[in-house]
Amino acid sequence: MYGMQLLKGAVDCHVHSCPHLNGRSVSVLESVRQAAAAGMRAVGLMDNFQNSSGYAALAMAELGQLGVAVFGGLIMQPTAGGVSYEAARNAVDYGYGPGTGARFISLPTHHTRAVALAEGRSPAFLETTFSVPSSGKVPDPVPAIMALCAERDIVFDCGHVDGPEAVALAEEAKRKGVTRLRTHAGAYAEDSIREIVALGGYCEFSFFQLSHATQVGLTHVDREKHKAAGMTIDDMAPRIRAAGDRAIVSGDAGVFLLAPPVESFRQFMVLLEAAGFSESDIRRMNTTNPVALFGL
Repeated sequence: MYGMQLLKGAVDCHVHSCPHLNGRSVSVLESVRQAAAAGMRAVGLMDNFQNSSGYAALAMAELGQLGVAVFGGLIMQPTAGGVSYEAARNAVDYGYGPGTGARFISLPTHHTRAVALAEGRSPAFLETTFSVPSSGKVPDPVPAIMALCAERDIVFDCGHVDGPEAVALAEEAKRKGVTRLRTHAGAYAEDSIREIVALGGYCEFSFFQLSHATQVGLTHVDREKHKAAGMTIDDMAPRIRAAGDRAIVSGDAGVFLLAPPVESFRQFMVLLEAAGFSESDIRRMNTTNPVALFGL
């Protein structure tokens, strides 16, 4: 099938095959088997409800012979302990021994003020969400969590905050010695993307935002259903180009509405090619940069 050649040796660092309130297209183990069949190098498991490091460690124990590196990490949603130094500290060692702990610690993805406002959540819900104040001062305990990521040489992920918040987080992360920083930059203004890149961060762009899954309400962190903001490849392409050599592309697939993660990732690669990105561009975004970011 056309586009499969672009998956050889590639990394999809954003796979949602972990258990969820929404149905999954594949299980964690099935997603790894399919990645191996496509000749991929690695997959990163994301879970909006729990630390995915345990799933990754189990997948490596069961399927490591297939040659696909599987890694996970912690998204600090309330169900996973919230924005807590203790939760982060436990995540970095959670697994089956050395090398199987969290490869990233992420601020909330769907429990941030930016997302809650977009979803029209209640004032009471808004009060419980994470945000960076307009002053730009990053609230505790985030600086300590950043320092932990620097000490352990793992990725600090800004979660689903807005562009200016991500810039403030990138500035603080640099002060704390973080050398591995990821932002989910699909909807950011190009100026914010350039600032993040100048601070040493990587900007991730996902297929989910381009997909038909944005057309229906889904549960993301609780039973409420909300639509995610969608865009076209023409909307996304200038943002990818603004990130330049620090762009990463991911599938962000696994929900039952989409094809399984490997096929969704292939579709994204074909879209990128159609939008004018060369094979070397795509290889940088789906292989070289995620390998560098996650130290694979």
